[in-house]
Amino acid sequence: MSSPTGEIYRVDWLPGTDVLHGTCHCGAEHTAQDPIEMWAWMLAHPDGHEPPVSKAQSSEAPSHEPRGHGQ
Repeated sequence: MSSPTGEIYRVDWLPGTDVLHGTCHCGAEHTAQDPIEMWAWMLAHPDGHEPPVSKAQSSEAPSHEPRGHGQ
C-alpha cells in the first residue's frame, strides 16, 4: 500500500503461521499476530521504529554500552 506522499508500507503473512511481518517506509520491521496491532505500529511512525542495522554497520560501529572499571 502506498500513500499520496510516496510512503510504502508492506505487510506479509508468514505462511503456515498466524504471524504478520510488517516493514515500514523507514525500513523498520515488526511482527505481530494481530492485524490491528500491526497497523497501529506502522501508523505510529516514528514511535517504536528503529531501522534494521546492517552487518557492516554493526561490526564497524562503536559500542555505546556502559563499561565497568577494568574493561
